Amino acid sequence: MIAPGTKRNIQRLIPFGLIWILSCWIFLIVDFAASDNLKELPDSAIRMDFQIFIFASIAMLTVGLLMGFIELHYLDHLFKNKNFTIRVVYKFLIYCILLFLVILVSFPLAASMELNTSIFDSRVWSKYVDYFFSLTHLSTNVQLATTLILSLFYAEISEFIGQDVLLNFFTGKYHTPREEERIFMFVDMKSSTTIAEQLGHLEYFKLLRAYYDCFTDAIIENEGEIYQYVGDEIIVSWKFQQEKKDNRCINCFFAMKQSLEQKGEWFNAKFGVMPSFKAGIHLGKVTTGEIGNIKKDILFTGDVLNATARIQGLCNEYGVALIVSDDLVEQSLDVKDYSLGFLGEVELKGKVEKMKLYGVE
Repeated sequence: MIAPGTKRNIQRLIPFGLIWILSCWIFLIVDFAASDNLKELPDSAIRMDFQIFIFASIAMLTVGLLMGFIELHYLDHLFKNKNFTIRVVYKFLIYCILLFLVILVSFPLAASMELNTSIFDSRVWSKYVDYFFSLTHLSTNVQLATTLILSLFYAEISEFIGQDVLLNFFTGKYHTPREEERIFMFVDMKSSTTIAEQLGHLEYFKLLRAYYDCFTDAIIENEGEIYQYVGDEIIVSWKFQQEKKDNRCINCFFAMKQSLEQKGEWFNAKFGVMPSFKAGIHLGKVTTGEIGNIKKDILFTGDVLNATARIQGLCNEYGVALIVSDDLVEQSLDVKDYSLGFLGEVELKGKVEKMKLYGVE
């Protein structure tokens, strides 16, 4: 089994490779169509054949995957706190240097293949010098810059709205509403109003950003999908797996709790407070679909959302950090890993039937 974090990185990496190889094919076809009408190519150009086509495709796929790897593992973290424009400009300049090195390596290789000679042949490097100062070089740079900008915009938009949401928009998965069975976890910061008054709006927002950052790895490793951030509340969702017991939602809660506690000293030193949270988890059917004209979004609607919010709202009353529904326990959880405390049958607001609730340790 592939670890969820690794699986997510692979899923985020693949589009970079696709963008570069598809762009490569488009530009190669255009170049081939243009050069096919010329009786004599400029000395700086390389005539296209099947061998050159395969070489260029492999080279551009490699560049795309390499760019994705650098983006996900280095530059995304390096420029995390910069605004959109600065992030794109800095990354563009860094990748331009990378692409210059790629051309420096790949053109002599392609020229040696075309001339059927060694890469150290003087004709290869003479051709490279002609190419470097030619219109062909300028055309190549424009093509690479276009592909680079497409890649950067994909990276930024994917980061902004989420990889899964972006993919769902592209594939049109929820263009027609569909019914799904999902698990929802509503996570709410304790005493958030008091903390906000104590810190002031600006410092509270900084705390909120650091607070949410603590949850990232836990949500990724447990394959959660972030549905919404609502002030100091975060809604995480999972597709219900009927064929097996599924503890991802519970594991996610305790991994989030552990991650936050590990940064307790930092929060106290930085903000003078240690945030904590409570959560409610429930499962049920929702209708999922695209909504909105001015701004598109993928929306979940269903009674399960209201019920989960009300379950979470009972945490303070029962003095527990996590409450789950009987539906979740019966249909999904492998309870041997946790201690469940029966809280009673509760009549939730807006619900006719009472619901059995459990505190989890």
